[in-house]
Amino acid sequence: MKIERFEDIQGWQEARVLTKKIYELTNKSSFKRDRELCNQIQGASVSVMVNIAEGFDRQSKKEFIKFLYYASGSASEVQSHLYVALDPNYILETDFTNAYNQAKKTKNLINGFITYLKGKNKRDKESQHLNIT
Repeated sequence: MKIERFEDIQGWQEARVLTKKIYELTNKSSFKRDRELCNQIQGASVSVMVNIAEGFDRQSKKEFIKFLYYASGSASEVQSHLYVALDPNYILETDFTNAYNQAKKTKNLINGFITYLKGKNKRDKESQHLNIT
């Protein structure tokens, strides 16, 4: 599948699902009373999406990969915030697991894409070195 827009990237699509789940969780009365945690976990989930989008429009593959790393890190941040929400019972264990696994799925797609792009870079350099087109 050809990627023409950031919306075509599977990792971005799953990050959107993650963000929706996080906003649903933070809208629950027990959770939304902790405004600071709500803001942090919402910001981290949005950061996954926007880093993929921003990186996509960078002028180099190296810059894109850097932003994909940021996106993956933000997904880990969401996972850590989920523990903070679980411990005082802001969310149920099932909600925690569902959102945590969505973050993990998102991270796996992003990290797989990074690996693909790095391999493509390496293959492109080898092709140039060997004058293979």
